[in-house]
Amino acid sequence: MARTLRAAVVLGIGIWLGGSLVAAGQTLPTAKPEEVGLSSSRLARLTEVLKDNIAKGEIPGAVLLVARNGRIAYFESLGQLDPQAKTPMRKDAIFRIYSMSKPITTVAAMMLFEDAAFTLADPIGKYLPSLAKMQVAIDNKPDSEDDPSKLTLVPAAKPISVHDLLRHTSGLTYGFFGTTPVKKLYAQAKLGDPAQTNEEFVERIAKLPLSYQPGTIWDYSMSTDVLGRMIEVISGKTLYAFEKEKILDPLGMKETSFYVTDPSRQARIAEPLPSDRGATLSDPRVEGKWEAGGQGMVSTALDYALFLQMLLNGGELDGKRILGPKTVAYMTTDHLSESMQSGPYYLPGPGYGFGLGVAVRRDLGGPSVNGSVGDYNWGGAGGTGFWVDPKERMFVVLMMQAPSQRLRYRAIVRDMVYAAINQEAATPR
Repeated sequence: MARTLRAAVVLGIGIWLGGSLVAAGQTLPTAKPEEVGLSSSRLARLTEVLKDNIAKGEIPGAVLLVARNGRIAYFESLGQLDPQAKTPMRKDAIFRIYSMSKPITTVAAMMLFEDAAFTLADPIGKYLPSLAKMQVAIDNKPDSEDDPSKLTLVPAAKPISVHDLLRHTSGLTYGFFGTTPVKKLYAQAKLGDPAQTNEEFVERIAKLPLSYQPGTIWDYSMSTDVLGRMIEVISGKTLYAFEKEKILDPLGMKETSFYVTDPSRQARIAEPLPSDRGATLSDPRVEGKWEAGGQGMVSTALDYALFLQMLLNGGELDGKRILGPKTVAYMTTDHLSESMQSGPYYLPGPGYGFGLGVAVRRDLGGPSVNGSVGDYNWGGAGGTGFWVDPKERMFVVLMMQAPSQRLRYRAIVRDMVYAAINQEAATPR
């Protein structure tokens, strides 16, 4: 894939070498859009739309990366890194990726799965005893005025399985979606305390009732945070230490972590517009103890591109095997059976099911955005998002810190990228 060296432009953490982007010891081949079946003019139109909307004050800035057929065809930084300081966006900007931490933690778990450290059918209580015998609230209605402390509880009909954690059918929930009594209890418990360890987090959540019987309803939850603690118990290492050794370092993801304590890196942290409702984001400069596998990481567009290229390659990148191809295929297949119901906040959306850590597209015409059957995606509350389309041999990373605009811009970017495809993807080698 290498081409004749034409120029070398320093890009913060990477160097552009004509046909390759060298970053953190990894080489990411590059191409002109037409070389991978994309339209330069249509991608340029996407750039102009983003620039126009940045000028209107809808978002502060963004970094967008599009790769197809194993090569990066579009990589742009637009707008401002920090709107208050008026610093320009940069390609090596560091973003709070929130729930885009979940696929990384899921891959870490699936590595242990491949080593027979657990089966998906195992009850989580086998590894985290405090979760062995959970109670379920049966009068847990939305907008209920009932005193949460007086909920009617019954024993869980079956244990929470590891499979339930991976696909969000555990009965666990979040405290910030909805107003049921259980969600109020979650909010009161302050489960997001950065001073807690993963072990302490699990002990706190184990004292709360489940919203639903395990295995019955998809409800977005702190399941992946619990999964992070299971990884610690099985591996004997902290979650970050395990992920760094097994995923981040092998892939060259040097910018991905839970905290940014190095002062030389802190100036690259992207910030939201002060006017963005819900723009109170965590400060990764302040180191805590909690390594929240479902919501706690920071990363860059290039780092996350390495992770996604590994998945698109079937679990391997530059000779580094992270997962087997059948495991990646299993992970990115819909795992929700017909007997399972969608909760009131079904974030995958119409036409999508859910695999292990990612939403998976079931239908071509059901969703309100373009795509392919089998594409998979997820995003973060701070505004970041990604999707991988195996049929098109393509993935896209959108990085921005614009909480209230995240859904709108994921749709805009997705539809305009698909509009830029002008020929079929090459057959993978």
